[in-house]
Amino acid sequence: MLYLILTGAPGAGKGTQSVLLAAHYGLRHMSTGDLFRAHIEDKSPLGREARKYVDAGFLVPDSLVMRMVEATFKRPSHNTKGFLFDGFPRTIPQAEALDKVIAQHDGRKAHTLALHLAVPEKDLWRRILMRGQASGRADDQDKDKIRTRIEVYTRDTRPILDYYRKHHRLEEIQGVGEVHDIFLALQRVMDDFLERK
Repeated sequence: MLYLILTGAPGAGKGTQSVLLAAHYGLRHMSTGDLFRAHIEDKSPLGREARKYVDAGFLVPDSLVMRMVEATFKRPSHNTKGFLFDGFPRTIPQAEALDKVIAQHDGRKAHTLALHLAVPEKDLWRRILMRGQASGRADDQDKDKIRTRIEVYTRDTRPILDYYRKHHRLEEIQGVGEVHDIFLALQRVMDDFLERK
């Protein structure tokens, strides 16, 4: 079973490339936002617990997020060849917890790869502002919020690159250019990885 992690700063193109990769490789696309929404809409016990934090304006604790991930792993899916994590994990403790859950779920059969979309900060700003204008999203037009999101990524999420690099599970791809060209670069790395497994 393949466990693919797509990471990058806000505006790096994770959402766009995640959809393409998941469809091409037969992976179940997972983001924490999707997980929260699905559980909250289903009014599952985990969803009711998550809703308390969301309604109060707090972050959902890592332990609860990982329970949602575990529940997804246990849900049968006949055509899934693996899972694609879109923008998750976001911290080293989350990366460590995800490794433990994967090991418990799949043991030695698990193959984990982290792909990092590397994009210069000036391009991130340009993309986010353009996305905000096109979609009308207020948070993508507020420069203070954009700056905060990039700072939080740099402080909390960038360190996971060293975590996966240390475990020889990181590949970096230049995330600048046309969407299709970036996808082809990701595909080349993925195909090489799968040939070696």
